[in-house]
Amino acid sequence: MKIVTLLFLTLFLGKGCSNPTQTDIKDATIEYYAYSRGFYQKIIIQNQTLTNQRDRKGIDKPEVIQISDADWQILVSDFQKINIEGIPNLKDPTQNRFYDGAAIAEMKVTYNEKTYQTTNFDHGTPPAEIADLVNKIVSLTNKENEN
Repeated sequence: MKIVTLLFLTLFLGKGCSNPTQTDIKDATIEYYAYSRGFYQKIIIQNQTLTNQRDRKGIDKPEVIQISDADWQILVSDFQKINIEGIPNLKDPTQNRFYDGAAIAEMKVTYNEKTYQTTNFDHGTPPAEIADLVNKIVSLTNKENEN
């Protein structure tokens, strides 16, 4: 009886200590948009794949980038730090977009058939709570353009 109890507790506690958040980002779709009169960028991250579209009209084919394991681990870590339910309530740190000082940006996370979207913020100056994630996403597109 002690052995059965010990096995049960080991399995139960071992399951409780696992970290399902990495699976969460695999089940999530992250979309980042930045746009102004002369600039457009739409980035979609899903299943370790990044799709980058710079053509507002959709004429040019978007580039598809396979995210490296190292970059994916950083994204997973940054995603774990955010509270997705609090995304709609984030405050923008600057308002340069009001006078064309920055492109308008927004981020949307779709998870478990629910969508969580930020209010508009300045491209390049995201709210502090999502800054690491947004900056990493944007840097992945810039890294591809350097090659």
